[in-house]
Order: sequence, then structure tokens, then C-alpha cells
Amino acid sequence: MTMTGEKQGGEGRAGPMWWGRPREAALDVGLGVVSAAECGFEGVAFAREAGLPTAVGVVFGVLVGSTLVLRRRWPVAVVLLSLAVSPTAMGFLLGVVALYTLAASEVPRRITVLLSVLSLAATFAVTYVRTEGDVEASGTYLLVLSGFIAIGLTAPPVLLGLYIGARRRLMESLQERADSLERELGLLADRAEERAEWARQEERTRIAREMHDVVAHRVSLMVVHAAAVQAVARKDPDKAAKNAALVGDMGRQALTELREMLGVLRAVEKPVQPVQPVRPVRAPAAAAVSVALAAAPAPAPVEEGPALAELEVLVGQSRAAGMVVELVVQGEAGGYAAEVEQTAYRVVQEALTNCHKHAPGARVTVRLAHRGDEVAMQVENGPCDSEAKDAGLPSGGNGLVGMRERVLGLGGVFVSGPTDAGGFRVSAVLPGRSG
Repeated sequence: MTMTGEKQGGEGRAGPMWWGRPREAALDVGLGVVSAAECGFEGVAFAREAGLPTAVGVVFGVLVGSTLVLRRRWPVAVVLLSLAVSPTAMGFLLGVVALYTLAASEVPRRITVLLSVLSLAATFAVTYVRTEGDVEASGTYLLVLSGFIAIGLTAPPVLLGLYIGARRRLMESLQERADSLERELGLLADRAEERAEWARQEERTRIAREMHDVVAHRVSLMVVHAAAVQAVARKDPDKAAKNAALVGDMGRQALTELREMLGVLRAVEKPVQPVQPVRPVRAPAAAAVSVALAAAPAPAPVEEGPALAELEVLVGQSRAAGMVVELVVQGEAGGYAAEVEQTAYRVVQEALTNCHKHAPGARVTVRLAHRGDEVAMQVENGPCDSEAKDAGLPSGGNGLVGMRERVLGLGGVFVSGPTDAGGFRVSAVLPGRSG
């Protein structure tokens, strides 16, 4: 049996051989030396009683006592050896320390109880036999005296060992639970950081979509009106002046919307204090979660954006730019969420912008249908007028992607593609309340 109070194996071992720490090795060696000296001294009397040379008794005692060094490695063997030499009346320290080590070790309790009872019986028998020849007293007195001595030499080390072993196991269990908790907190910190990064990425994407919608639509109309001003500047100065005024209005509206978005960014943005590195021990693991959660950007407030009621103005701006646009509204508007109305507006806005870019001169139909708990919109343009002059507007290829992301983000449905008549259609359906 090689189970001891310390866990066996090389994991976490810092001491020599089977000892966990150097001080444990020093303690056992010191106890072994003291036990060897005691047993060597007691070996003199044993040699005389047995009729052996004194040197043999001393050497035997030293060998027996020095086995205490092995108490952590083989506690059962050391206890059995102390039981074997108990008739020789040597090994007091050996027996007491061996019983303590056995009780504190990981040896099964039934073996500990059995060896403790055997040690109690052996101590009682040896004490009774030796006391009977030295003390003249009644048998009852000798039995009580022997029992008291046997219990005094056996019970305290066993009980102390059981207490120390239970305390050690409790501390190991708490240590394991603390390590497990630290690992879980580390995972939570990693997930919190991932959520913070995801939130930042989502916010950057949202801002990019808003910037694209504002800049692409307003600037596209400005380019169209600028081209119209250039075309009619000499022929119709009044119309040129009107178009120039429209260009100015478009520019001012674009600047106003950009300032509103930048104002939201400044309001949300907060200075981040540098976090000092800390040692990865128990408490900092929980602190890491708090730091990661605190670093996550707060959800940006939904700014006052465009609404469905402004679609008529939006369509009017495209008409003023020379586009033939028809707006068809079906049903009565319900109480939609602000982000739903804003998304619906942006879808129509981006679709009209694409018509200005890719279908100059085409007839466009904008349909808006209120269906109780949802709202549907469709923007369809006919074939492009081959004689219409291309405004030369650049395209980043993100218009349809942005519209799809907006609609799907609210749990809606988005479909786009060419029509059989040679035009293009964009359709979307949004729930009345965002998820």
C-alpha cells in the first residue's frame, strides 16, 4: 500500500524522491534520526533480555527506527513493522507517528480501523505483561492501567491524523473548486470581450449603412441636378437657378444628417482608461469579466431618423431631379416602431438612388402597403431610356447588401432582382414591431 497523506506522482512535486516539498523530506529524515536513536538505545535492553550481543540489539533498533523515513511512502508497512517490534518494547515514537500518518493518509478507512485496533490490542497486551511483573497489584488495576495506557498511545495520534486528513482533503476540494471557478470566470471574460467586439463591429456596420444612405442619396441627387443646371444654364436661366437652389438644399440636408450622426457618435463615445495588467489569480479573474463588460460599448440610442410620413418628400426630390416616379400607398399606417419606419424609408431611399445611378430616364413605381402588423414596400423601375444621359455616378456595390442587412436584422424579408420587362425590382416586408 503506497497511499499517503500527500498525493503520489510527479505532478506538482518540488521535493526529492516521493516527498512533495523539501521541508517534508527534512522533517521525515529528522524524525527517522530521532526514532533510530531511540530504538538503538532501547535495543540495548532488548539485547540483554534476548541474550544477544549489545551491538546486534543496537543495530537492530537503529534499522527499525530509521524506517520512519518511509512513513509517507508506505504508511501501512511502517505500522505493521511497529506492531511486529512491539513485544521488544522499542519504537514508541515509531508507533505513534506511524499511526498518525496512517490515519491522515488516503488509505481506505477499513484498513486504518483494523490496524488501529491491532495496535491498541498489541499495546494493551505488552503493557499488561510488562506491568504485571513490575507492579504488585490486583488484576483489575492492571487491566485498567493497561487499557488507559493503550488508549492514550493509540487514540490521540489516530484522531489527530483523521482530523488532519479530513482537513487536507477539504482544502484540496476547495482548491479544485477555486481553480474551476477561475477557469469559468476566464471563459466568461473571453466571451464578454467577444460580445464587446461584436457590439463594436455591429455599431460600425450600422454607422456605415447610415453614412452610405445619406451620402449616396443626397449626393446622387446633387449630381443629377448639377448635370441639369449645366444642360439648361444657357437655354433656361430660371430653370437653372431653380436646379441650383435644389442642389443647395440637398447639400444642406446632407450636412444636417451627417452632423446628427456625428453628434450621436460624440455622445456615445467615452474615454477608455488603460487597464493595468494584473496577475491571473482568483479575484482578478472576476475583475477581468467586469473590465470586459465595462469596455463593451453601450447600445447607441435610436436617433430621430426619417419616417414613412416623409416618403412623399423623398419621392418629390426624385421628381424634381427629372425622374418619373409614381407613389402608390395602400392601407392605413399603423403604430410602427421607429426603427421599422426608418428601415422602410432607407430601403426606398436606396432603391431610388440606384434608379438614379443605373436606370436614368426609366419610369419608377414606389408601392407602400400597410397590412396591419406588417408593412411592405416595393420599388420597381422600367427599362432604362437608351437616350437618357448617364449621370456617371459611382457605385460601391453595397446598396443591396445594406438594404438586405437592415431588413433581415429586423426579422423581415428582402427580395431583389431583374424583371421580365427589363427593369429591376426591390421588395421588402417588415414586421410592425422590431424583434
